[in-house]
Amino acid sequence: MAASASTGDEGLIIKKYANRRLYNTETSTYITLEHLAEMVRQKREFKVIDAKSGEDITHNVLTQIIMDEEARGKAMLPVNFLRQLIQLYGDSMQAMIPGYLEASLEAFQRNQSQFRDAMAGAFNTGPFAEITKRNMELFTAAAAGGTAPGMPPRDAAKPNSDVADLKAQLAELQKKIDKLGG
Repeated sequence: MAASASTGDEGLIIKKYANRRLYNTETSTYITLEHLAEMVRQKREFKVIDAKSGEDITHNVLTQIIMDEEARGKAMLPVNFLRQLIQLYGDSMQAMIPGYLEASLEAFQRNQSQFRDAMAGAFNTGPFAEITKRNMELFTAAAAGGTAPGMPPRDAAKPNSDVADLKAQLAELQKKIDKLGG
Protein backbone atom coordinates (compact mmCIF):
# COMPACT_ATOMS: atom_id res chain seq x y z
CA MET A 1 0.00 0.00 0.00
CA ALA A 2 1.18 3.48 -0.77
CA ALA A 3 1.75 5.91 2.08
CA SER A 4 -0.59 8.45 0.52
CA ALA A 5 -4.24 8.80 1.44
CA SER A 6 -6.60 6.44 -0.26
CA THR A 7 -10.33 6.91 -0.52
CA GLY A 8 -11.36 4.27 -3.01
CA ASP A 9 -14.58 2.26 -2.92
CA GLU A 10 -13.89 1.15 0.65
CA GLY A 11 -13.57 4.77 1.82
CA LEU A 12 -10.78 6.01 4.00
CA ILE A 13 -7.74 3.84 4.70
CA ILE A 14 -6.56 3.53 8.31
CA LYS A 15 -3.21 1.86 8.88
CA LYS A 16 -2.58 -0.09 12.04
CA TYR A 17 1.04 -0.37 13.08
CA ALA A 18 2.72 -3.04 15.21
CA ASN A 19 2.75 -0.66 18.17
CA ARG A 20 -1.08 -0.75 17.98
CA ARG A 21 -1.28 2.84 16.77
CA LEU A 22 -3.86 3.73 14.13
CA TYR A 23 -2.91 6.17 11.38
CA ASN A 24 -5.51 8.10 9.40
CA THR A 25 -4.08 8.41 5.89
CA GLU A 26 -6.51 11.20 4.99
CA THR A 27 -5.51 13.58 7.78
CA SER A 28 -1.99 12.19 8.34
CA THR A 29 -2.67 11.89 12.06
CA TYR A 30 -2.76 9.13 14.62
CA ILE A 31 -6.23 8.33 15.94
CA THR A 32 -7.79 6.12 18.58
CA LEU A 33 -10.43 3.42 18.57
CA GLU A 34 -12.81 6.06 19.97
CA HIS A 35 -12.22 8.13 16.83
CA LEU A 36 -13.05 5.11 14.69
CA ALA A 37 -16.21 4.47 16.73
CA GLU A 38 -17.30 8.05 16.11
CA MET A 39 -16.61 7.64 12.39
CA VAL A 40 -18.86 4.57 12.37
CA ARG A 41 -21.62 6.55 14.13
CA GLN A 42 -21.24 9.21 11.42
CA LYS A 43 -21.59 6.45 8.81
CA ARG A 44 -18.09 7.19 7.49
CA GLU A 45 -16.68 4.30 5.47
CA PHE A 46 -13.16 3.18 6.25
CA LYS A 47 -10.91 0.17 5.91
CA VAL A 48 -8.24 -0.74 8.45
CA ILE A 49 -5.16 -2.45 7.09
CA ASP A 50 -2.14 -3.89 8.83
CA ALA A 51 0.67 -1.48 7.92
CA LYS A 52 3.25 -4.24 7.57
CA SER A 53 1.34 -7.02 5.78
CA GLY A 54 -1.35 -4.97 4.01
CA GLU A 55 -3.97 -7.40 5.37
CA ASP A 56 -7.50 -6.05 5.83
CA ILE A 57 -8.12 -6.13 9.61
CA THR A 58 -11.27 -3.98 9.66
CA HIS A 59 -13.36 -6.81 11.11
CA ASN A 60 -10.92 -7.33 14.00
CA VAL A 61 -10.76 -3.60 14.80
CA LEU A 62 -14.55 -3.18 14.71
CA THR A 63 -14.88 -6.21 16.99
CA GLN A 64 -12.36 -4.58 19.35
CA ILE A 65 -14.47 -1.39 19.40
CA ILE A 66 -17.53 -3.43 20.37
CA MET A 67 -15.57 -5.22 23.09
CA ASP A 68 -14.35 -1.87 24.46
CA GLU A 69 -17.88 -0.43 24.45
CA GLU A 70 -19.22 -3.52 26.22
CA ALA A 71 -16.39 -3.33 28.80
CA ARG A 72 -17.24 0.31 29.57
CA GLY A 73 -20.62 -0.75 30.88
CA LYS A 74 -22.50 0.08 27.71
CA ALA A 75 -23.51 -3.55 27.33
CA MET A 76 -25.90 -3.98 24.45
CA LEU A 77 -25.33 -7.64 23.64
CA PRO A 78 -27.16 -9.94 26.06
CA VAL A 79 -25.21 -12.91 27.40
CA ASN A 80 -27.71 -15.35 25.91
CA PHE A 81 -27.26 -13.75 22.47
CA LEU A 82 -23.48 -14.05 22.77
CA ARG A 83 -23.78 -17.71 23.78
CA GLN A 84 -26.04 -18.42 20.81
CA LEU A 85 -23.67 -16.60 18.49
CA ILE A 86 -20.70 -18.65 19.73
CA GLN A 87 -22.71 -21.85 19.28
CA LEU A 88 -23.25 -20.96 15.62
CA TYR A 89 -19.52 -20.92 14.85
CA GLY A 90 -18.76 -24.12 12.93
CA ASP A 91 -22.49 -24.83 12.43
CA SER A 92 -23.72 -25.56 8.91
CA MET A 93 -25.76 -22.32 9.08
CA GLN A 94 -22.73 -20.15 9.94
CA ALA A 95 -22.43 -18.73 6.43
CA MET A 96 -26.02 -17.43 6.56
CA ILE A 97 -25.71 -15.64 9.90
CA PRO A 98 -23.83 -12.48 8.79
CA GLY A 99 -26.42 -11.68 6.10
CA TYR A 100 -29.28 -12.43 8.47
CA LEU A 101 -27.87 -10.21 11.24
CA GLU A 102 -27.14 -7.39 8.79
CA ALA A 103 -30.68 -7.53 7.34
CA SER A 104 -32.17 -7.65 10.83
CA LEU A 105 -30.24 -4.57 11.97
CA GLU A 106 -31.14 -2.68 8.79
CA ALA A 107 -34.82 -3.48 9.39
CA PHE A 108 -34.46 -2.38 13.02
CA GLN A 109 -32.92 0.94 11.95
CA ARG A 110 -35.69 1.54 9.40
CA ASN A 111 -38.34 0.79 12.01
CA GLN A 112 -36.57 3.01 14.54
CA SER A 113 -36.50 5.89 12.05
CA GLN A 114 -40.18 5.40 11.16
CA PHE A 115 -41.10 5.27 14.85
CA ARG A 116 -39.22 8.51 15.56
CA ASP A 117 -40.91 10.21 12.61
CA ALA A 118 -44.34 8.97 13.72
CA MET A 119 -43.80 10.10 17.30
CA ALA A 120 -42.57 13.53 16.20
CA GLY A 121 -45.71 13.92 14.12
CA ALA A 122 -47.93 12.62 16.93
CA PHE A 123 -46.68 15.28 19.32
CA ASN A 124 -47.28 18.06 16.80
CA THR A 125 -50.71 16.90 15.63
CA GLY A 126 -53.31 14.41 16.72
CA PRO A 127 -54.18 13.27 20.25
CA PHE A 128 -50.79 13.99 21.78
CA ALA A 129 -50.74 17.59 20.54
CA GLU A 130 -53.41 18.71 23.02
CA ILE A 131 -51.73 16.86 25.89
CA THR A 132 -48.38 18.38 25.00
CA LYS A 133 -49.94 21.86 24.80
CA ARG A 134 -51.66 21.40 28.18
CA ASN A 135 -48.46 20.14 29.82
CA MET A 136 -46.55 23.13 28.50
CA GLU A 137 -49.23 25.50 29.89
CA LEU A 138 -49.02 23.80 33.29
CA PHE A 139 -45.24 23.89 33.27
CA THR A 140 -45.11 27.55 32.22
CA ALA A 141 -47.64 28.56 34.86
CA ALA A 142 -45.83 26.63 37.57
CA ALA A 143 -42.48 28.11 36.60
CA ALA A 144 -43.99 31.61 36.74
CA GLY A 145 -45.38 30.93 40.21
CA GLY A 146 -48.97 31.35 39.06
CA THR A 147 -51.74 28.87 38.47
CA ALA A 148 -52.46 26.97 35.32
CA PRO A 149 -55.69 27.45 33.37
CA GLY A 150 -58.44 25.36 34.92
CA MET A 151 -56.66 25.16 38.27
CA PRO A 152 -58.06 26.89 41.35
CA PRO A 153 -56.15 30.06 42.21
CA ARG A 154 -53.67 29.85 45.04
CA ASP A 155 -54.45 31.81 48.18
CA ALA A 156 -51.79 34.54 48.19
CA ALA A 157 -52.33 35.13 51.91
CA LYS A 158 -51.56 31.46 52.70
CA PRO A 159 -48.75 30.32 50.41
CA ASN A 160 -47.84 27.47 52.74
CA SER A 161 -51.41 26.34 53.41
CA ASP A 162 -50.89 23.12 51.44
CA VAL A 163 -47.82 22.28 53.52
CA ALA A 164 -49.66 23.06 56.74
CA ASP A 165 -52.58 20.86 55.65
CA LEU A 166 -50.24 17.99 54.85
CA LYS A 167 -48.48 18.36 58.22
CA ALA A 168 -51.85 18.24 60.00
CA GLN A 169 -52.88 15.13 58.06
CA LEU A 170 -49.54 13.49 58.83
CA ALA A 171 -49.93 14.27 62.54
CA GLU A 172 -53.43 12.78 62.49
CA LEU A 173 -52.16 9.61 60.80
CA GLN A 174 -49.35 9.34 63.36
CA LYS A 175 -51.92 9.54 66.19
CA LYS A 176 -53.93 6.71 64.62
CA ILE A 177 -50.77 4.58 64.23
CA ASP A 178 -49.85 5.23 67.86
CA LYS A 179 -53.35 4.13 68.99
CA LEU A 180 -53.10 0.92 66.94
CA GLY A 181 -49.65 0.09 68.30
CA GLY A 182 -50.39 0.97 71.95
